[in-house]
Amino acid sequence: GVGRPRSQPVPVSQVTAEQLRAQGNALFQAGQHDAALAAYTQALRLCAGAAERAVLHRNRAACHLKLEDYAKAEADASKAIEADGRDVKALFRRSQALQKLGRLDQAVSDLQRCVSLEPRNKAFQEALRALGSSMHEKMKTMSCTDSKVNQMFQILLDPGEKDADKKQKAAQNLIVLAREEAGAEKIFQSDGVRLLTQLLDTAKADMMLAALRTLVGLCSGHRSRTTAILAELGAPRLSAVLGVEHEQVSLAACNLLQVMFDSLKEGMQKDFRGKEDAVVLDSSKDMKLLIKDLLELLTLEGASAHGRDNALNLLIKVVPRKSPKEMNNNLSLWVIDQGLKKILEVGSTVCGAQDSLSVTENSRMSASVLLSKLYSDLKCDAERENFHHLCEDYVKNWFEGHELAGKLRAIQAVSCLLQGPSEAGHRVLELEGIMDSVLSLCASVSETHQLVAVEALIHAADKAKRASFITANGVSLLKEIYKHSERDSIRIRALVGLCKLGSAGGTDFSMKQFAEGSTMKLAKQCRKWLCNEMIDAGTRRWAVEGLAYLTFDADVKEEFVEDKAAMQAMFQLAKSEDRSVLYAVASTLVNCTNSYDHEEPDPQMLELAKYAKQHIPEQHPKDKPDFVKRRVRKLLAAGVVSALACMVKSENPALTNSCRELISRVFLALVQEVEERGGVVAQGGGKALIPLSLEGTEVGQTKAAQALAKITITSNPEMAFPGERIYEVVRPLVSLLHLQRTGLENFEGLMALTNLAGISERLRQKILKEKAVPMIEGYMFEEHELIRLAATECMCNMAMSTEVQELFLAEGSDRLKLMVLYSGEEDEKLRRAASGTLAMLTALHPAICKRIPQVTAHWLEILQALLLSPSVELQHRGAVVVMNMMAAAREVAEQLVASEVTEILSVLAEEQDKP
Repeated sequence: GVGRPRSQPVPVSQVTAEQLRAQGNALFQAGQHDAALAAYTQALRLCAGAAERAVLHRNRAACHLKLEDYAKAEADASKAIEADGRDVKALFRRSQALQKLGRLDQAVSDLQRCVSLEPRNKAFQEALRALGSSMHEKMKTMSCTDSKVNQMFQILLDPGEKDADKKQKAAQNLIVLAREEAGAEKIFQSDGVRLLTQLLDTAKADMMLAALRTLVGLCSGHRSRTTAILAELGAPRLSAVLGVEHEQVSLAACNLLQVMFDSLKEGMQKDFRGKEDAVVLDSSKDMKLLIKDLLELLTLEGASAHGRDNALNLLIKVVPRKSPKEMNNNLSLWVIDQGLKKILEVGSTVCGAQDSLSVTENSRMSASVLLSKLYSDLKCDAERENFHHLCEDYVKNWFEGHELAGKLRAIQAVSCLLQGPSEAGHRVLELEGIMDSVLSLCASVSETHQLVAVEALIHAADKAKRASFITANGVSLLKEIYKHSERDSIRIRALVGLCKLGSAGGTDFSMKQFAEGSTMKLAKQCRKWLCNEMIDAGTRRWAVEGLAYLTFDADVKEEFVEDKAAMQAMFQLAKSEDRSVLYAVASTLVNCTNSYDHEEPDPQMLELAKYAKQHIPEQHPKDKPDFVKRRVRKLLAAGVVSALACMVKSENPALTNSCRELISRVFLALVQEVEERGGVVAQGGGKALIPLSLEGTEVGQTKAAQALAKITITSNPEMAFPGERIYEVVRPLVSLLHLQRTGLENFEGLMALTNLAGISERLRQKILKEKAVPMIEGYMFEEHELIRLAATECMCNMAMSTEVQELFLAEGSDRLKLMVLYSGEEDEKLRRAASGTLAMLTALHPAICKRIPQVTAHWLEILQALLLSPSVELQHRGAVVVMNMMAAAREVAEQLVASEVTEILSVLAEEQDKP
């Protein structure tokens, strides 16, 4: 590969520490700090001499600094200093590490030692001066801070202080101060937590907000302070603040709890070294205390509806494992045992029933998402069985002992499970009597009862393939309700049930469940309901659910995009408070833009299927590319981008990873055509794509990254991603270079990075930091010439960075050889990129000029071919390279003068039309 040092790997048994150290040095020079660290570490195992060991520790410290692992850099440098207190390199490295770790006083004493050992070293003097001035600043702010903190608390807690502005200002100062580590520590040391508790207890919204936001600063990333604050405030007080009626206060408390959980979780991961188990248990004990109170809040009578939502959101974020790689799912098991029934209490709430909990339109959806996440976090059948038993007990308990009200609660709980962990939903659906109750309540005279039953039937119909029973009984029942019900709210839901049961054929044009034309009639009715603002939003949401199914049909898609009022009504709903509509809106848009996965049937299998008279999926003529393009244009004109941007902003459990994936698919479809990209960016599409590309399903992240690449390739990236945003685009683009991505994704990623690398050094540094260079180099060897070209052009722009130039200077690397050979290839664009890189490298580094004759015997032919090229650009590049080589070294100049290059140059010098 590119840039692997040439030293042949020796069999391990014969390798000496000296060879490993040399190998480490070469790797370090080549910028491969991870590999260098491994070589030095292996050398340490074989090395006995104290002096040699000290040097290896010092070298490891250098690697750790490059890899930004400052704690390890300090530890290794200290070991080198123990062996030799006068080792200035180790002292200097330790001072750099200490500085990054914020231990400035210790860093200063190391630097002073360096200066006393080498008084003439300019670098040491400069570093000491810079560090001294930042220390001075810190001391100055510290002494001012002391008096400030006390003053602010005095103003805030003085009942006689009537000046509201003054209080507002003091609160703001406190919050800002807490964001800086020095200020946070000062507040904490000045009895701040007790005073903040008093502010919380005033029960005045503005005071509570100031206290909560200040506490966020104190807890951020600081575990020991978080533990102390939790002990003083107490989990019950925090969850009580979360449950207050004032929405902003509840949200601020939610934010504080999230920060506390993050700090405690970090503690659990950081300290997990085996011997420190005791510390780990500490953190998990605190976490459980907080979680226990959140679970209590779910069923607490006086708690506010949004407080409940916030508690559910926190549990969703905090309890399940972030990735299956983490082995420990104890927290989920504990929450299932302690709180599954409490979560179901929220999920099974029947709105408007007597004594029901106060909930928002999002609460039941959040409960479903939490249950689903807990269920997916289970690892074995025994754990899943336990989950099923608890659900069955809960449903049976309501169903059997509490007359009609209990039956409704039980059915609502079934709906909640069907929308979340559907396996558990189906298990309870099969309990005796449940399905019969659902069917009989569908005909109830009470609207509330009918709603609960019809919704349960619809959620059960979701898995129509296994529910043949529902298909048999449900369809006729739902048709009855749809035709004869007086209530729009019920008819809409019955219609969605019919759509779900009728869409089993998916996009397959020939598998029509409904009679021809009835799909169109149903869709028209859905659009009419959607536009009718007299109907409440909760009911209109179901009209979108219906369209999510009906838009599998291309005729329905075409009519929908012609109906601007319906599109805009849907976008309005997408921006509303009720977040449970997100998935249906995203599904409808995926269908209209045809951005679902198309499975291309294998032609041979098609022949066999015809022969065996099997069913063959067919595509609708209106799903051909021209129709799709037209639909995309209509959606853009109706304002789809601002609706999608608004959907992504929502910090809500309804924005699940699968929902994010659907939105990413739609965005990718919207930016397919170059001329639409500017408009997508102008309406906030670029900004919305960044979070989509950084979290979600792998497919979703890749689609979003690909959309970002398309925008970056054809528009000015600094305009599309202003300010700091442009740096956030780098990581998603680099993800497109991974080997498991398609060739097109690799190509677009490379093209986009080429654009960014040409803008500024800071962007090139960001690309380097994301470890993209080895991948870019890998693609320079790609079979496909367009990918090879894109990689070479990207490398050409990256070579403006000194770190990348050093890679070309590294001993034993083939990078330079490749650039020289590519300058002689047939593809003119490839030659232009490669010879451009050579022109730049030879101008900056005479050493490279000397090496060109050594890397390939064909170097002279290649230079002559450049000078004789019909392309003026290539001639110019060739002339620059030759000029640089002539100036670099006598022996190179002699070879050039002795060749035909001189004659070619004298001919070119005469040409009047090529100044």
